[in-house]
Amino acid sequence: MRGYHPLLAVAAGTGDVLMARLRGGRAHTVRGAADFLTETIGRVREAGASGALTMRADSGFYAHAVVAVCRRMDVRYSITLRLQRTLRERIAAIPEADWEPIPYWMAGGADVAETSYTPFANRPDAVAVRLIVRRVRPSPGSQLALFEDYGYHAFITDRAGDTVQLEADHRRHAEIENAIRDLKYGMGLNHLPSGQFAANGAWLAIQVLAHNLARWTARLGLGEGIVTSKTLRRRLFSVPGRLTRSARRLTLHLPAHWPWATNFLEALTRLRALPLPT
Repeated sequence: MRGYHPLLAVAAGTGDVLMARLRGGRAHTVRGAADFLTETIGRVREAGASGALTMRADSGFYAHAVVAVCRRMDVRYSITLRLQRTLRERIAAIPEADWEPIPYWMAGGADVAETSYTPFANRPDAVAVRLIVRRVRPSPGSQLALFEDYGYHAFITDRAGDTVQLEADHRRHAEIENAIRDLKYGMGLNHLPSGQFAANGAWLAIQVLAHNLARWTARLGLGEGIVTSKTLRRRLFSVPGRLTRSARRLTLHLPAHWPWATNFLEALTRLRALPLPT
């Protein structure tokens, strides 16, 4: 998608795309992020979400304007930081006794600790927030193990709660990568078909609609969680069939030995039973 850069907001746990926007040119991630976030929060609230909202994001959304939107619209935030020199110094000052082990594939391989940090300290509205850090030992024999004792991943948050639980929850924001992968290779978003911005914007909107419909089909029709579009296409959407008419009735004939026939019919029954919107 050279020359075009989409922004995506994905719902935690479901993978539904809440908001998408296409940008032209050599756009840095943070360009337009504050307006994008404002519109996303507004749409979520208009859709009926009345509870607490949390925005989780990678370092591309680390910007004063983004944090300002969260504060203004009463949304909690959890944003990854780039490991610059001053941040490394703050992490190095954390006492060893403050590091708490967390489950990891390598025994004693990962710990979490917390300190305070004031982002955008030169701004008049700067306030100290929680800085939560995960440190991970390099894999034995890796190149990183020759130069570093630990690799670090840090984020700021204004959320209340247990440090270990907040760190685990922040890591789950990486599920957006699964949604992006599904959009690219399950829906065709890896190729924008036109040299015209408006046409590509329409293509993005269509892909997002198809992605969300596929996710809802899995949840409402199959009663399952996240299922990739490729899997749904293979099992449900691409099944060969024949439609016949007899006595003013339409009949759908499906393959006799199709392994997912039962799933298809059950999903069809569930979806037909859904009440129509009023």
